[in-house]
Amino acid sequence: MAKKVNIVIIGGGHGQAAICRGVKNIKNAQISAIVTVADDGGSTGRLRRQFHIPAMGDIRNVMISLAESESMLGDLMNYRFEDPNGSEKDVSGHNLGNLILTAMTQQCGSFLEAVQTIGKVLQVKGEIIPATTQVISLYARMDDGVIVKGEANIPTVSNHIREVFYDCDVVATPEAVKAIRKADLIIYGIGSVYTSILPNVIIPEIRTALQKTKAKRVYFCNAMTQPGETDGYSVEDHAQALIDHGAPIDAVVVPEDEIPAEIEKRYQKEGSTVVHVMKKTHSYEIIRCPLLCFDRELVRHDPQKIQEAVESLAD
Repeated sequence: MAKKVNIVIIGGGHGQAAICRGVKNIKNAQISAIVTVADDGGSTGRLRRQFHIPAMGDIRNVMISLAESESMLGDLMNYRFEDPNGSEKDVSGHNLGNLILTAMTQQCGSFLEAVQTIGKVLQVKGEIIPATTQVISLYARMDDGVIVKGEANIPTVSNHIREVFYDCDVVATPEAVKAIRKADLIIYGIGSVYTSILPNVIIPEIRTALQKTKAKRVYFCNAMTQPGETDGYSVEDHAQALIDHGAPIDAVVVPEDEIPAEIEKRYQKEGSTVVHVMKKTHSYEIIRCPLLCFDRELVRHDPQKIQEAVESLAD
């Protein structure tokens, strides 16, 4: 790739980290990762409630994936304190990285500045941008009208999600909007559609910027459905969820790798199935390419294959 390309990756969780891990090796790529801060479970949720700061767990994952070298320092950021008795008192259950981000936020007085400071220590390639610096809770409205509060609770309800929303006015960080306006390529995903990608998209300024940008907007679709969130979904269902919430899509990238039968059966026992393209015509381009690897009977996106796919899109 001869000239610099501005690539924006929107999402959260391990899926976004997988994309970042591949994209960071692309020469001349200027990366901006816009990350959700709506998580309210586990260590992140506890610190959020105690210190009234935005959720940092997804940011920690992305930060490590974009580090120049995922070295011992990165391993320490992910280290979780465990109590042999299973309690969650004091530091037990917390990730060291979450505690560091909390301490830095209190010292700096700014969550965004804390993220940028630790990013420099880890020699992060690119820019990590919280979608907002507000402390927010994600809500989901189900098909039967039931409303569920909290990102951690949404996938636990056996119902079909109609929409996700916030119960207050949420303002995007100016940096997130600026990154989208400058982008040449915007990537949604990989990961939980309703609880990782859409919490960014439904922030009004981000949604408007996505609709106005001249960048190519590409969705990397999940390989497997997520129990409690996308049960029985096809590729088209995943894409439509984004479109219905105001996220324009120009192309959808789907894995062409064949998933071994024994691995597929293992996922089926856990209520997860392979995501297939079901229609012949679409309002967006369908791009098939190798994306997956199979590690310890798990379906994972391979960073090297992601790098090759994104390089092709950028060219």
